[in-house]
Amino acid sequence: MSLKRLMLTTVILLLLGAGGSWGYLKFFKQEPPAFRTAVVSRMDLQETVLATGTLQAYKTVEVGAQVSGQLEKLHVELGNRVKKGDLLAEIDPVLQENALKEALAEQDNVNAQIKAQTVLLEQYRKEYKRQEELIRNEATSQSEFDAASAQYESSRAELAALRAQLKKAVIAVDSARANLSYTKISAPMDGVVISIESDEGQTLVSAQTASTILTLADIGKMTVKAEISEADVTRVKAGQEVYFTTLGEPDKRYYAKLRAIEPGPTEESTGSASTSSTAVYYNGLFDVDNRDGRLRVGMTTEVTVILNRAEQALAAPVAVLREASPRQGTQVDVLESGRPVSRAVRLGLNDKVHVQFLDGVREGDELLLHSLQTAEGSTSNARRGPFGGGPRPGGRP
Repeated sequence: MSLKRLMLTTVILLLLGAGGSWGYLKFFKQEPPAFRTAVVSRMDLQETVLATGTLQAYKTVEVGAQVSGQLEKLHVELGNRVKKGDLLAEIDPVLQENALKEALAEQDNVNAQIKAQTVLLEQYRKEYKRQEELIRNEATSQSEFDAASAQYESSRAELAALRAQLKKAVIAVDSARANLSYTKISAPMDGVVISIESDEGQTLVSAQTASTILTLADIGKMTVKAEISEADVTRVKAGQEVYFTTLGEPDKRYYAKLRAIEPGPTEESTGSASTSSTAVYYNGLFDVDNRDGRLRVGMTTEVTVILNRAEQALAAPVAVLREASPRQGTQVDVLESGRPVSRAVRLGLNDKVHVQFLDGVREGDELLLHSLQTAEGSTSNARRGPFGGGPRPGGRP
């Protein structure tokens, strides 16, 4: 019995010692602090501006009727490709044919009057010459000479007036012929029919403005009109590289150069009626090749304007940065031998997700993360575009 008691006591003591050790390790021993870190590595960085754009045809022409009449025949359909000079439509030519006949008749009438006046003028000239000879020989009176002279000069003036009428009649004939030619409407350029505004049988009236029949567009090259916010437009300029994606092909990028920025702004109202505000944007224009016809007029695009780029730069997430102080500048915490050490750094390009280090850290350094802020978090207050990702439009990624 004494041996059993001894063994039982030993087991109890061992269990109590193990429990005490576990309790000490669990509640009293301090674990070394765990840090969330990011490693400084090399990567390509870009500083960009985002904008939402719309695809437009590089050149668009509204083909209209220059004369009034009924649209007799339409030779094209929506989506047809046409060449310059192809016949697009015909207007009933009856009115223009009659106008040409009237102009030709008036021209013939003036020509006949000119012939008659020419014969009469020759008669009056001969009489004037005869009276001039007689007056020198004092064989006629002064009054008869004056009458012959006046008749001759009047006839010359009437012939000059008729010749002026003939010029007017010729112009009227030319105008009538031109109006008759306008009843056959030809394509002014190569392009695609993107809209048809008038149907066969419709009466077209062009008394004040030309009635639009259809619209042609040159879609071999497209123009993107991107809305750039007033906060970013001062950093954007012509010649900068841009690329865009479309809703249908979000992974395909189309690259181009920014051609121009329109000087005048566009305004867009946001918010409810009680808290409405106006956002100001400036249209940036650039062109892209579309010979394969994949891009369509009116498509929405997400445009990225590249302001600066850095290749294989030393960089880390922006969350490693500590709040800058006036004295020490921007600092980061570098993990050395398990302990954080503060270092002053000099920064370069910042794309709001990663930041470039120009000085203060080396490749492979472990930096403490001070924030979980991401690019999406940094733009959480921005208006979001149709692509669901970045600001709309003109925000920075």
